[in-house]
Amino acid sequence: MVENRLDVTFRALADPTRRGMLASLALGEKSIGALAEPFAMSFAGASKHVKVLEDAGLIARRKKGRTHLIKIEAKPLEEAERWLRQWEKFWTRRLDRLEALIEQDKERKNG
Repeated sequence: MVENRLDVTFRALADPTRRGMLASLALGEKSIGALAEPFAMSFAGASKHVKVLEDAGLIARRKKGRTHLIKIEAKPLEEAERWLRQWEKFWTRRLDRLEALIEQDKERKNG
């Protein structure tokens, strides 16, 4: 089965640890050890999360000596944002309708 890139992105983002790692990477490049530290997890555990993020194209890895440095890659996040943005119109219309109903109810109560 061929997986859609958006499916892979959202699957990677579904885990709170990986979202936390991405938030940390938004502040700059980090080693795997630095990514693991706030989660009190082993290097091996962090490496598994990094591999999922890497497979989704959400991060890039480079080696500096024996250290693997990780940086965020924005393109898959941009694609996810575009997909989510289509729902913004739907929810805006729904919220506008709710607001109109609330106003009608206020007017009816006030007289």
